[in-house]
Amino acid sequence: MTEKLKVGIVGGTGMVGQRFVQLLDHHPWFKVTAIAASASSASKTYEESVQGRWKVLDPIPEEVKNLVVHDASKVEEVANQVDFIFCAVDMKKKEIQALEEEYAKTGTPVISNNSAHRWTPDIPMVIPEINPGHIEVIAAQRKRLGTSTGFIAVKPNCSIQSYVPMLHALLDFKPTKVVASMYQAISGAGKNFTDWPDMLDNVIPYIGGEEEKSEHEPLRIWGSLVNGEIIKASAPLITTQCFRVPVTDGHLAAVFASFENKPSKEEILDRWLQFKGRPQELGLPSAPKQFITYFEEENRPQTKLDRDIERGMGVSAGRLREDAIYDFKFVGLSHNTLRGAAGGSVLIAELLKAEGYIQPK
Repeated sequence: MTEKLKVGIVGGTGMVGQRFVQLLDHHPWFKVTAIAASASSASKTYEESVQGRWKVLDPIPEEVKNLVVHDASKVEEVANQVDFIFCAVDMKKKEIQALEEEYAKTGTPVISNNSAHRWTPDIPMVIPEINPGHIEVIAAQRKRLGTSTGFIAVKPNCSIQSYVPMLHALLDFKPTKVVASMYQAISGAGKNFTDWPDMLDNVIPYIGGEEEKSEHEPLRIWGSLVNGEIIKASAPLITTQCFRVPVTDGHLAAVFASFENKPSKEEILDRWLQFKGRPQELGLPSAPKQFITYFEEENRPQTKLDRDIERGMGVSAGRLREDAIYDFKFVGLSHNTLRGAAGGSVLIAELLKAEGYIQPK
């Protein structure tokens, strides 16, 4: 590829926006040419706008330090400088929906990290290894929005990345019932321990809206494209509990599952080892070589040790064993701000570029 696609980050000053800035530094296909945020950050340089609240361990990339931040509401101004955008804004649902559609109607593809459009029937919600075919619904969406090049694609909730890939590899055994308890990092709330000292030495047994997302979004991921809409699957039946735990990054899941056709442990491990998706077939830049890594050790995966596997883009599993009530139980782990947030969105953009949906304007 000779010329990089020009990228805008709308909501670029928040924690996920900062992750986008970090991940896109020296990306082989993409180059950040515009950053937009709230009116209070507009007209400042990016370095000035995040001063005192830069939350990524790596320093601010030199290439973006002096970019002047745009007002995200000035859609045409931002859209004229980019080929596509990533969107990670902190606004009300209807405001996000309207903003993303306004960008799409300028002919600008929108890769959204927000939840606002996850249930819009003609907008694909994608885990690239699992349901890449859902991007075909974009044709119907473009017709609705009245654009030949713009569209919206969204990333699912970060929590489901810690267990859905493992179940997806076993779908032909027809899972019927799933119980998942998730132990979620504080970065999932956009915070660190300096922001949230009450999380030290503490567990909070509730995260607003998280359990509903964790139970229903997998069914949309496993759904079917019918007449220009994604229709969610009817099975398996999923129930979850979500806990906020004193961890910086990484969502851990304790999973119990039953199947219509019960596999053996050896069959499960083989499916996990062999599983590859479209990103691996295409050799996308952010794709993990090994999507699912299984640990034989009884005390793995551990959040601190294993969240960064495959640059934070792989998922890991361990402690697979038969259960007295369900068929099997296991532990899953994913990095919530890489695979589950900004990194997952970058991988979606790579897939869409490789499949011809994102092109230079």
